[in-house]
Amino acid sequence: MHYISTRGGVAPVGFADAVMMGLGTDGGLLVPAALPELDAATLRDWAALPFQALALAVLTPFVGDEIPRDDLAGLIERSYAGFAHPEVTPLKEAAGRTYLELFHGPTAAFKDVALQLLGNVFEYLLARDGGTLNILGATSGDTGSAAIYGVRGKPRINIFILHPQGRVSPVQERQMTTVLDANVHNIAVRGTFDDCQHLVKALFRDLPFKDRHHLGAVNSINWLRILAQTVYYFHAWGRISGGDPARKVSFAVPTGNFGDVFAGWLARRMGLPIDRLVIATNRNDILTRFVATGEYAKGEVFQTLSPAMDIQVASNFERYLYFLLGEDPAAVREKLGDLDRTGSLRVDAAQLRQVQADFGAAAVSDAETLAQIRSTYAASGYILCPHTAVGAAASADAPDTVVLATAHPAKFVDAVREAIGREAPPPPSLQGLMDKPVRCAELDASEAALRAHIDATLGG
Repeated sequence: MHYISTRGGVAPVGFADAVMMGLGTDGGLLVPAALPELDAATLRDWAALPFQALALAVLTPFVGDEIPRDDLAGLIERSYAGFAHPEVTPLKEAAGRTYLELFHGPTAAFKDVALQLLGNVFEYLLARDGGTLNILGATSGDTGSAAIYGVRGKPRINIFILHPQGRVSPVQERQMTTVLDANVHNIAVRGTFDDCQHLVKALFRDLPFKDRHHLGAVNSINWLRILAQTVYYFHAWGRISGGDPARKVSFAVPTGNFGDVFAGWLARRMGLPIDRLVIATNRNDILTRFVATGEYAKGEVFQTLSPAMDIQVASNFERYLYFLLGEDPAAVREKLGDLDRTGSLRVDAAQLRQVQADFGAAAVSDAETLAQIRSTYAASGYILCPHTAVGAAASADAPDTVVLATAHPAKFVDAVREAIGREAPPPPSLQGLMDKPVRCAELDASEAALRAHIDATLGG
């Protein structure tokens, strides 16, 4: 399997190079040169596999022989050994809905599913091939802590995580800033998540700086992040369908950076029988507007009760755009040029029909989010996090749709208390968090300030 850039400026590379590169050297995102196509017999064979065995089956075609199969199996086993549920990503029935619980990892959020694996793969490749890696990432809430827990204390790796100051939940902030391992560096940026993401991309585009400091990515711009997230779509489908290839399953996906729903689209493109993929957004509705109109237009970033989705420019949208435009890098460059110059891009009528065939979409207000948490709790005693509530509300007209439960509700104390008058009981991983010491730098949203900070931390 070879990987190429959505912008056409990267010679084909193998899996290991794609993982270590993160963002393409031309500023694009890496995608497989060709996607595997799964037949009905394969789907039936995979349907009953335990999560770890299924992950090995899904990843193997994309990894090829770059990691021996036994080594890859060991990496997968180690990555999910610490999850609190034996199914890793179990299904839960509540108030007439089905929820795919993705929050049983060490930081109680769906990002653990990919980032535990990515951290172990980074460690494996560095030990095998030598060298060091300095990870640079931005988070709107959950990616940062999951990435930190994936690499904390690992030799040959440093991690720098940017979060928007005051715009993540207190629990999310403490999950990051209470990790005091010497290789962990938290940075609170005076700005929005989009500012953080812009800074990360700018430093990755500065190739001399990137090469000098051996920068790598853990955001969903890293291909392995997307690939690992496809596994739980296969897992949920297998448990619901019993392996019947004629049985389609729909999913509602709370979406900010487009990575999670793109993983579902990728699984369907490979042959998984997915019916509807509902993009669920909050007031920051750039993706909902795009599905409705074909125009992807930047707007103001609003602070909401679902902060991980307070995003306007979704990084993984570029991967979808590449496939929507017929895998034509020149067309991608043209559209992204429009976005840079004017703040928006538009697809034509035929492409919009394809978008609307690929996705449904709905935007959910804070009031609707609270109402969903309240009604679900009243009917079943089950507590939703605000992001999961957005997914449930966005797909209310289709109760057979599986809602991705992206985080444990105890991470969002204020929103849950406002909705139901009580807090969700915290899992063991969150207990005592607010009493621990913290370490975090504060920076303006400036490329120069971030470069200087990294130079000073790494010694030059």
